[in-house]
Amino acid sequence: MNLEQARTNMVEQQIRTWEVLDQDVLDLLYTVPREDFVPPSCRNLAFTDMEIPLGEGERMWAPKLEARVLQELAPKRSDRVLEIGTGSGYFTALLAHRSAHVYSVEIRPALAAFGKANIARHGVDNVTLEVGDGANGVPAGLSGGGPFDIIVLTGSVPQLPQALLASLAAGGRAFAVVGDMPIMAAGISSSTADGALRTVELFETLLAPLANCKQPSRFTF
Repeated sequence: MNLEQARTNMVEQQIRTWEVLDQDVLDLLYTVPREDFVPPSCRNLAFTDMEIPLGEGERMWAPKLEARVLQELAPKRSDRVLEIGTGSGYFTALLAHRSAHVYSVEIRPALAAFGKANIARHGVDNVTLEVGDGANGVPAGLSGGGPFDIIVLTGSVPQLPQALLASLAAGGRAFAVVGDMPIMAAGISSSTADGALRTVELFETLLAPLANCKQPSRFTF
């Protein structure tokens, strides 16, 4: 398998066609080798337009979703980022290349170890990765603490967790896929200077639920 040709095909055929035109984002996809962040048994699938299984019911985002979300969030070198759900560590590494520091929380110890090893192997040194449950708020004792300029939820939620949004800095933005099967939408919620929250819906998609996310009260008859 020609990895570089496969990478180029991914960028040109999947990612550009999904409205990802930021050259800095596209260049980063050549800098961070995606094939080194997938499970060894899935290496030949690293550049395919699919979610890759990571074990324990978790899946790695499809390449076009990773690139599109990174473009929409537009991290700056001064940004402090909170990621809920480390997974393979690939999106963590992409964020780290564009921001000041990434604080990533993974609820599954084995997956946290996998992501941490991937990140360390590629010399990414501005990531703090901790095992914990961040679905319903910043875990107590998280190194660094808030507020954060960017918050990313890597699993879907029925509604935005207010406890997490409370950790968003003024002018910050949070990415989440919100809704229930079969209707979900990806969006970015931005915190305005006066503390209000403005949400822009980006596109419809389906994503596995974030582990332990709080479910809203529902009417029963």
